Amino acid sequence: MANTESLPDHFRLILDQGLSLTIEASGPLVLTLIIFVILAIGLRLILSVWGPWRSFEIDEAEFGLGDQKVKIRPNEIDRQIAYKIWVELSTRKVGLEIDLDNDVISEIYDSWYSFFSVTRELIKDVPVSKFRRKDTERIISLSIDVLNSGIRPHLTKWQARFRRWYDFQLAKDENADLHPQDIQKKFPDHEELKKDIMAVNKNLIGYRKKMHQLVSGI
Repeated sequence: MANTESLPDHFRLILDQGLSLTIEASGPLVLTLIIFVILAIGLRLILSVWGPWRSFEIDEAEFGLGDQKVKIRPNEIDRQIAYKIWVELSTRKVGLEIDLDNDVISEIYDSWYSFFSVTRELIKDVPVSKFRRKDTERIISLSIDVLNSGIRPHLTKWQARFRRWYDFQLAKDENADLHPQDIQKKFPDHEELKKDIMAVNKNLIGYRKKMHQLVSGI
């Protein structure tokens, strides 16, 4: 014999002898439940595109770091990290397009070195408890890879060689009337250096754009 507890006519809980619970609903409540479920599903879909559950894809090939595509669900901490990096990239020569007819290579290197220091400080400021979150760890790891695999190889190969040559050329009387841009073009391996520095610059611009997309949710 079933034990029935009646609530309003349109809602009923039934507990049978096997302790199986059955819920019956009819009338306006059914329509209300259906509308609620539809709204919940719709809200979930909207948040999956625009909200905190949104999946964000990072293609490492855009930064010259490999061919992996990483999906993350950024939270507010992740966006704060991305925002700070984006600001640094957008206000230095690091993430802006280089024009070697007008830009001075030694100043570019100064900017890259400064970005190294700033990014390290940004990463150090992230609480350890936040770093344990997988998506936050991926963003930080990407930033470290951009430094170590994107910028460092070029600086290791070219910076000391170029600066030593450039400083020597600046001290020559014959170059006193030349602009720095004209002097740097005399560097023996200028074309190779130019090709390499432009490749790094392209990757850094891609990195800046991706950080902006992560921040803005575009």
